[in-house]
Amino acid sequence: MTSKLIDTHNRIHKDLRISITDRCNFRCTYCMPEEGLDWTPREDLLTFEEIERLASLLVLRFGVESIRLTGGEPTVRANLADLISRLSQLPVDLSMTTNGVTLPLMAEKLKAAGLNRINISLDSLHRDRFNDLTRRDNLEQVLEGIDAARAAGFDPVKINMVVMKGINDDEILDFAEFGREKRVTVRFIEFMPLDADEEWSNDRVMPLTEILELISSRHEIIPLQRGNAPAARWKYADGAGEIGVIATVTEAFCESCDRIRLTADGKFRNCLFALKDYDMRNLLRNGATDDDISNLFVAGVQEKWAGHQIGKSVFIRPSKSMSQIGG
Repeated sequence: MTSKLIDTHNRIHKDLRISITDRCNFRCTYCMPEEGLDWTPREDLLTFEEIERLASLLVLRFGVESIRLTGGEPTVRANLADLISRLSQLPVDLSMTTNGVTLPLMAEKLKAAGLNRINISLDSLHRDRFNDLTRRDNLEQVLEGIDAARAAGFDPVKINMVVMKGINDDEILDFAEFGREKRVTVRFIEFMPLDADEEWSNDRVMPLTEILELISSRHEIIPLQRGNAPAARWKYADGAGEIGVIATVTEAFCESCDRIRLTADGKFRNCLFALKDYDMRNLLRNGATDDDISNLFVAGVQEKWAGHQIGKSVFIRPSKSMSQIGG
């Protein structure tokens, strides 16, 4: 019998984010320090069979409706299409967040395996700045990857741009025009305190209001109804697509958040900013029943905070960066 995964704030959790690796083919300044990170040993990563078991349990027993594969960079995980094929058998919307570098080679294969949607992380359209942010000269491959994703039939293709004041905020209008031209949805994301160098400050945050003011200075945009998705959305009045803004810092949406997360090493997290996680891998590898696993999921969700408290004196920064938690 299907039940619902509900926390103490009466939110039904329907969106599962699964990190399948903490490794990446970039060394982004946002995700990891210049000296790099200690990668999780391969044997400590959840196997595809373990991921499939947990995902199936959450979908069939608790009614999870959406699964997104993240990393690190998910395309560096060997035989990714096999995992997608397994998960696509479940009645879910299956998507992936990637840096896009390998999509020119992989987009059609991933689509054929059953991937429904794709998000591509891209923080600059300028080659030199892209190199500075990613420590790699791969902008052309990412742009080709966006085209490959559209050619493979992914719709929508979403571009995630983390906006950082003094670094790339001068490209907001460029990204808006890029989205209109390429017919992709650009989502502007406020800079969050999950950078590996721990240099985040509120001064670097470009708030939703200023992002909208810039775009509205050139194009008329009309607000769209918002559900539980992290992005507030607007459509262009002339019909040339839409934009989204994920305002985690200035206009937190914790009261409608329905996401739960599973890290590459099998830790369940009830919030991106959670300070505690729950060891699913240990249960899986020690003969736990589905009821044992379900009970730990429910206990974890019930302990979810009402809000993350960013910008307040009580906020405590998570010890892990974005690449270690999963996007």
